Amino acid sequence: MNLDAVDKIVNSVLYEGYMLYPYRRSSLKNQHRWNFGIVYPEGLEPSQMTTECLVHGDDPLVSTQVRFLQLYEQDSWEQAVERCINCEDIGVYTFGFDDIQSEIEISRKHIQNCLHKVCVQIRNRTPRHAGHESDLLRSLVSTHTILMVRNGEFVSLLDPPDDYREAAGGCRNAQTWPVLVGKEPERDCMLSSPIILYDYPRVAEESPGDLFDSTEIDEILTLRILTLTDAEKDEMRRSGGRERRLLERVESLTPQQLLKLHGTMRNVRSGPGVKPGDRVRLRPKPGGDVFDVVLAGRVAIVESVEQDFDNRTHIAVIIEDDPGKDLGLLRQPGHRFFFSADEVEQV
Repeated sequence: MNLDAVDKIVNSVLYEGYMLYPYRRSSLKNQHRWNFGIVYPEGLEPSQMTTECLVHGDDPLVSTQVRFLQLYEQDSWEQAVERCINCEDIGVYTFGFDDIQSEIEISRKHIQNCLHKVCVQIRNRTPRHAGHESDLLRSLVSTHTILMVRNGEFVSLLDPPDDYREAAGGCRNAQTWPVLVGKEPERDCMLSSPIILYDYPRVAEESPGDLFDSTEIDEILTLRILTLTDAEKDEMRRSGGRERRLLERVESLTPQQLLKLHGTMRNVRSGPGVKPGDRVRLRPKPGGDVFDVVLAGRVAIVESVEQDFDNRTHIAVIIEDDPGKDLGLLRQPGHRFFFSADEVEQV
């Protein structure tokens, strides 16, 4: 299990929406926290969160970790402290933090040969107090469940094997949904989150840190923070510790780090029939830009085979007779061009 990769995803979704651009308390969108994954006190709904998933193995050992944010008021402002409860086996675990009293019940049921259903129920046992604000301060906020297994492996509920498809369809999840996390194809960890995710979610490695908005727009948000006025930045610093650290991190980025946020591509080990160094003839599809017209039929050298964040493959080429092809080898704009796999043919 790659714990660093798992923690990066968990931390990202745990603080999703904690503070939104422009990261200032006076901003209308930040007057109240954007809360999700709430488990309310008894008498309010939902006061329970349920995760059900499948694990394959003769005698799998499942451990569970529940993480959530607990809100508290400070200077008429909602701050949050992170809470974490570890459960090493099946059973009922009770816990309490200040005004919150809750329990976690973990059970395991044999479904068929070597297949088990694991159920995690999180219940808020805190008595309800009058008034919405006091209810929220006695709630579990941004509640997430992390499940880890030894002597077995989890089954994807999004894409289960045919033999387990019926059992996967019988899993009932309330206020949350479990997906595989870690490094594909590892199956020893699942994250059950109130945010809709896919199996093996990941944070772009170029991201310098959390912006509380995991939507692949790091560059835009980072540049907007840098354009804030001195007065706006001062208010951002005074809004809270996380906001202050965010500003300090953004202001310390180097030009090279900022450049990485702009249109990053990823090298892939095996290209679709071509590899770096191959000579190809360019056959752009109709309807392209002026470069497609000019470069059609030209011979080029494959500089790299790359993949974007949506797993689309692109062939980066340098025109063979370009006097400035050395600049293309340095990946300078204007001397390096991208085509899809069906727009090049090997010479």
